[in-house]
Amino acid sequence: MFIQTETTPNPATLKFLPGLTVLEMGTADFTNADAAQTSPLASRVFRVSGVTGVFLGSDFVTVTKDAATDWDHIKPAVLGAIMEHFQSGQAAIEGEGAPKSGHAEHTGEDGAIVSQIKELLDTRVRPAVAQDGGDITFHGFERGVVYLHMQGACAGCPSSTLTLKMGIENLLRHYIPEVTEVRPVAV
Repeated sequence: MFIQTETTPNPATLKFLPGLTVLEMGTADFTNADAAQTSPLASRVFRVSGVTGVFLGSDFVTVTKDAATDWDHIKPAVLGAIMEHFQSGQAAIEGEGAPKSGHAEHTGEDGAIVSQIKELLDTRVRPAVAQDGGDITFHGFERGVVYLHMQGACAGCPSSTLTLKMGIENLLRHYIPEVTEVRPVAV
C-alpha cells in the first residue's frame, strides 16, 4: 500500500491520501482521542504522540500535530497507523458515529436562503477546501450573518480568515444579496 502525503496551508496539518475510500459520505472531525472512540482509524492515529486532531474525508485523512512536535519525527508513525488500519479491514467509523452532511439544520423563515447557502457551500466551497484537507459546514444564519464551522486543515489555519472573508463571504454575497457577512464558529 502506498500512501501519498500533501502539505496544506496549515503548517501544523498534513493530508494523507491512502488511494482508497476513507468515508463513503460526509466528513468526520475528531479533536481528541476521546472523541475518536467511534473511529478505529482516528483512534489508531491518535496513539501517535503529538497528534492533536484527525479529520476524515472521502479519500483522505488530515492529521494535525502540536507545535512542539516535528513532522519528521511523527510522519512515519502516522503513515504506519493509517496503513495498519486499512490492512485490518475495519471501517473508518463504526456504529452510530457515521457522518451526515455536516450542515446544521435550520428551521424558520429564512429556509430558502439557507438552502441556497448550503447549495453554494456544497458545490463551490467544500470541494475546494477538501483539496487542502479540510471542510467548512453551515452552522447558522441570522440577520444576514452566515456562521460557518471550519474543520480539518481549515481549523487554525493562518489563511483561514482570508479564505472566509475574501473568498466565501464574497461568493455568498454575490449570489445571495441577503448575506452581509460570514463568521467562523467553534463547535
